[in-house]
Amino acid sequence: MRLAKYLALTGCCSRRAATRLIRDGHVMIDNRLANHIDTVTLLDTPDGQRCQEQLLVNGKLIAAVEAKAYWLFHKAVGTDSRLLADLHNSLLHLLPESPRLYPVGRLDKDSRGLLMLTNDGELAHQLMHPHFGHCKTYHVTVDRHFSDEFLLQMAAGVSYKDVTTLPCNMSRLTDDSYQIVLTQGLNRQIRRMSQALGYKVIDLKRVSIQSLSLADLAEGKMRQLTEAELSQLKAILAK
Repeated sequence: MRLAKYLALTGCCSRRAATRLIRDGHVMIDNRLANHIDTVTLLDTPDGQRCQEQLLVNGKLIAAVEAKAYWLFHKAVGTDSRLLADLHNSLLHLLPESPRLYPVGRLDKDSRGLLMLTNDGELAHQLMHPHFGHCKTYHVTVDRHFSDEFLLQMAAGVSYKDVTTLPCNMSRLTDDSYQIVLTQGLNRQIRRMSQALGYKVIDLKRVSIQSLSLADLAEGKMRQLTEAELSQLKAILAK
């Protein structure tokens, strides 16, 4: 594997940053200055992968690549999905130190429900990028009763600011709540769609991401994906 790619996989830095560090002489490989054409030999270990060569970045020994991990987390209202150490309500403070996990997409601070956490960058990219069109399902309560016309307008796509949302699947849950299935991931999309039609969202809960379901996972708790869940998800992403 190319050295810059391996450094990025370890979480040391991005691949672009790794390329700059190599160029500027900050990376040592087996006690010599690394160059941009260097490669490393990967060795499988019980905890992930490490390279056969010794790597130092700015004099610091680089740890091995952690084994891929896949978790579900039930985010509560008030938890901020950004991983910021100086933010008291950051999701970062609720996660284990190892493995290093990152949320696949975000739920805004005022929303709750399902987050997927992983260190598998490729899988995260496939789930997050709108090009792939993967489904996310939400249960939403608004501030007053709505008509069937509201459901039809939401389903057809709503214009606000300089965007028009893609058509989506809508169904009624109660007089003032609905289920919406999105393939987009625009910032605060559901809240802005509802607001554009005259309604204020007072509760927003994500209940599924593609084949992954929140089910009975308690608020604030997390669990690993089962082998069956992971296999099913990967099969869907491979299509």
